[in-house]
Amino acid sequence: MRKTAALTTSLLAAALLVAGCGSEKEDDSPAKASEASPSASATSQAKGSSSRNKGVSHQVVFEVGGTGAAQVMWNGSSNHFEQVTLPWTKTETMQLEDAELKVGVTVSVVPGPVKGSDGMLRPAPCTIKVDGKQVADNQDGKSPKPCEYKLKD
Repeated sequence: MRKTAALTTSLLAAALLVAGCGSEKEDDSPAKASEASPSASATSQAKGSSSRNKGVSHQVVFEVGGTGAAQVMWNGSSNHFEQVTLPWTKTETMQLEDAELKVGVTVSVVPGPVKGSDGMLRPAPCTIKVDGKQVADNQDGKSPKPCEYKLKD
């Protein structure tokens, strides 16, 4: 039981570190806007849009299976950690901007443990779908790794 609690704590801590990387938007202060190349500024002004470059919108669906209650940490457009009733689904519409268009954004879900058929605690099954296509899973809870995917345009 102690090993399972330690594993869960380690997984959640690692996921929090991974999820926090690359999820912040760039500052769009005037100083940053002036650093953009002249052609990018001219293109933005010609379109009559803001100084942000935006990609297409993506529908991201986070799912955690099982029954009962569990802690779930998930990272889409921001980080979240909450107690949920299983099965659980969360849908977000995400649109990458500026540097995210080149490097992408990691989306992830870290399910808490659930009791398996053998009575032992194991990670709950998780999946991530982007625009209706499944892009990540934890092999029905057989893998201790979180579900994560690098969203790129």
